[in-house]
Amino acid sequence: MTNLHYEIKTHKMGRTYKAPRFYILNKGLNSGRPMNQPCPNFFVVKVDTKEERESLYYLTLSLQTGKYFSYYIKGSVIPFITIGDARKVLNTAIQNYKQQQWGLKVEKLKKVTAYENNLQQQLNTIYKLKIALLRI
Repeated sequence: MTNLHYEIKTHKMGRTYKAPRFYILNKGLNSGRPMNQPCPNFFVVKVDTKEERESLYYLTLSLQTGKYFSYYIKGSVIPFITIGDARKVLNTAIQNYKQQQWGLKVEKLKKVTAYENNLQQQLNTIYKLKIALLRI
């Protein structure tokens, strides 16, 4: 992955992209969080292949979870990170990338993320059940 080519730009709402991509939140205390769907205040990260997209997405998720982007958060009223800072964090992580260890981490992170999504769906269902019980 050390020869990974990616492009990061500021996302403009309404713009569509053909290349494999994901989005990184650039405003708020969760700056650096990767997402699959575009929203305002995001950077878009474009790569050449779906495999590179998946690897870079989970690398970004692990960096955000590990609070690597929080060092670069600026602003007192509306916290944000700059595109240069996001690029710096990603480039440093890519340089330190180790293929074998990272492959295992990506698989584990996918499983944990799926488990987290499942739990969130269960909590939403329980919440809806509470509401339904209270309305009867």
